[in-house]
Amino acid sequence: MKSQMKYVVFICFAVVMSSCMSKKQYTALQTQLNEANKGLTECGEQLSTTLNRLSACEQDKTRLQGELNTANNALKLREEQIMGLQGEVTDARQTRDKTVEQVGDLTVISKTANENIKETLSQLERKDKYIHLLQNAKTKADSINLALAFNLKSVLKEGIEDKDVEIKVDKTVVFVNLSDKMLYQSGSADLTDRAKEVLGKIAQIIESRPELEVMVEGYTDNVPIKNACMSDNWDLSVKRATSVVRVLQDSYNIDPNRLIAAGRGEYNTLASNDTPAGRSINRRTRIIILPKLNQFYDLLNPNNVPK
Repeated sequence: MKSQMKYVVFICFAVVMSSCMSKKQYTALQTQLNEANKGLTECGEQLSTTLNRLSACEQDKTRLQGELNTANNALKLREEQIMGLQGEVTDARQTRDKTVEQVGDLTVISKTANENIKETLSQLERKDKYIHLLQNAKTKADSINLALAFNLKSVLKEGIEDKDVEIKVDKTVVFVNLSDKMLYQSGSADLTDRAKEVLGKIAQIIESRPELEVMVEGYTDNVPIKNACMSDNWDLSVKRATSVVRVLQDSYNIDPNRLIAAGRGEYNTLASNDTPAGRSINRRTRIIILPKLNQFYDLLNPNNVPK
C-alpha cells in the first residue's frame, strides 16, 4: 500500500515537473514566434519598398522610351528634310547650269534680235504700269465710294426712317434708294415737303463732289396709269425723275451739266408686283452718284499710261 502511494506521488511529481518544462518551452517558442513575425513584417516592408522602386523604375523606363521614340522621329524628320534640301540644291545647280548655258547662247544672238527683246520688255513694262494704273484707280474709286456712302449716311441719319432711305455701294457707284411714299404725292410727280428736305441734304454731298455726275432714275409698279398728264408708267417714271432733277438744279444750285434724268417704268423690279408690299418696294426713285464718263475714257486711254 505504501509502495502504491509512493508510486502515485512519483507520478504526480513527474506530471508537475512535466507541466513546468512545457511552459518554459512554450515561452521560448512564443518569443521565437514573435521575433519571426517581426522579421516577417520587416521583410514585408522591405518588399513593399522594393516593389515601389521597381514601379518607379518601370515608369522611368516608359518615359525614357517615349523620349527615345520622339528623338528617333525627330531624327528621321531631319534626315528627310536634309534629303529634300539636297534635292533642291541639285535642282538649283541644274537650273544654274542651264542658265549659264542659255546666257552663253545669247552671245550669238544678232543685234536685231537684241533690239526686239528690248522692245518686248519695254512693252511689257508699259502694260505692267497700265495694270497698276487700273488697280490704283479701282482702289481710289472704292475708297471714294466708301467715304461718299459714309457721308450720305451721316447727313441723312437724322429724321429719316431706314425703310424710306437705303444707301448702297455697288462696284464703282453709290446709290440712294428713296421710297415712293416719302417723295411724291400718290399717283403724281409732285414732290412732298419732306422730299425736298431730304434732297437738300443729298445736294450738300453732291455739291462737295464736283468730279461726280448724278443720275436720277424713276421706277413704278405695274398698275396702269393714264390721265391728262401721263400716258403710262413710262411717263410717270420719267416725270418723277425730272421733278427730282429740277429741285436739285433750281433749289440747290447743282450744275445741270452733272445731272441725268431717266425713267425705268414698271421694269427692273426689286420685288413681285403681286402683293401691295411688293408694289410699294418697286415704287421708288434711285439717285446714282458716279464718276463722269470722260474720266473712264481717260483711264482707258493708253496714251495716259506713265512713261
